[in-house]
Amino acid sequence: MISYIINSCLILVFVLLFFITRNTNKRWSKINDYLGTVTNTVNSVRYGNLTTKIEKLEHPTYQTVTDSINRMVETLNDREKMIVEYQAELMRQNRLLESVINSLSDGILIINEHYDILRATPKVSTWFGVKGKHLVGKNINEFIQIADDEEIEKLNGNDVFIKHTPTNNFIISTQKLKTDDKKQRFVLLIKDVTNEREIETLKEDFVATLTHDLKVPIVAESNIVEFLLEGKFGEITEKQKIALLNMQTSNKELIDLVQILLETYKIKETGIKLFKENIVLNPFLEEIVTEMQPIANGIKINFNPERNLTVNADKIQLTRVIKNLVSNAISHSNTKECIDIKTGEEPGFITISVIDYGQGISKDEIKMIFNKYYSAAKKFRKIGTGLGLYLSQQIALSHGGEITVESEENVKTEFCVKLPV
Repeated sequence: MISYIINSCLILVFVLLFFITRNTNKRWSKINDYLGTVTNTVNSVRYGNLTTKIEKLEHPTYQTVTDSINRMVETLNDREKMIVEYQAELMRQNRLLESVINSLSDGILIINEHYDILRATPKVSTWFGVKGKHLVGKNINEFIQIADDEEIEKLNGNDVFIKHTPTNNFIISTQKLKTDDKKQRFVLLIKDVTNEREIETLKEDFVATLTHDLKVPIVAESNIVEFLLEGKFGEITEKQKIALLNMQTSNKELIDLVQILLETYKIKETGIKLFKENIVLNPFLEEIVTEMQPIANGIKINFNPERNLTVNADKIQLTRVIKNLVSNAISHSNTKECIDIKTGEEPGFITISVIDYGQGISKDEIKMIFNKYYSAAKKFRKIGTGLGLYLSQQIALSHGGEITVESEENVKTEFCVKLPV
């Protein structure tokens, strides 16, 4: 009986173990299947397939993991779309920037510290006679020649000769690139100035020819007026004398304008040649005042000498400078206030100041008044070439000095010629 009970229990135990083992195997099989699905999904994501998802399961534990994985895949998919959009936008911007750079009339190069070309715009390729892809890696000295053997990284508007395009004129400027690495790179901007140089040459030649041809009849007219005033062609009435004097004044202004144009042209061609001598300023300035007082339109030109200073300068050129400054003061003194001429000293310089009390010069105009062809006369119904102050400044600079200006609108303007001791 006991043996029967024991055997029955053992049989029952084995039956129970069979069912338990069977259920456990099924459960492990489901876990293995689920893990396999997860592995496949992860691998798909790894290789870029962000559309894969794990299907919903009834089991709550598995479903939580499934939802987390699916949300992760959706997030990655959204971010990939954003990245793709950003990349597309960057590509559009890059193409736009490249199109703008390539359409520039100037050429742009990027070189390293060894002057090897890293990149070049199509314009440079045309000038160098080499296709862009074949330019990369070549040394820039194979294509250009720089005047005076200047260092390339220090160029700023220097003339440059391009061997493949010898008939054109080019200038070149260099800017160092700021990069995160320690490698040195430079941007070179090459500009074709052939047309500008040709136009400038034509303009200067035209001005020289025109002024030379103008000067002859003007001088002839001046001589005839002088003969008439002297009565060499017969007596003249008082009214005729007044008319002739006005004509003589206008004629002198024309001669001065023509002379300024000629002198400016000579400066460009040959520079300013100086013949210096010691000039005692008091009698020198008194002579200028005496000569210019009759054409001062009733404005008193004051010169009260104090110390009798001496300066080493070209007398003809210095006379031209002072007369031009006094003439400007007369033209722009729209009041009957006097014009003052003063001399003085600064460390290393003798100074001659011409002061008027007219409309003055604005701060913006002060920056430009010594520029070639700039004229404030147009603003104040006057006639002028805009070359007088430019020429005067060049003369002062050739002496080793300069002309400075200080002005307060509607109060006064002071031009100061500084000449070295």
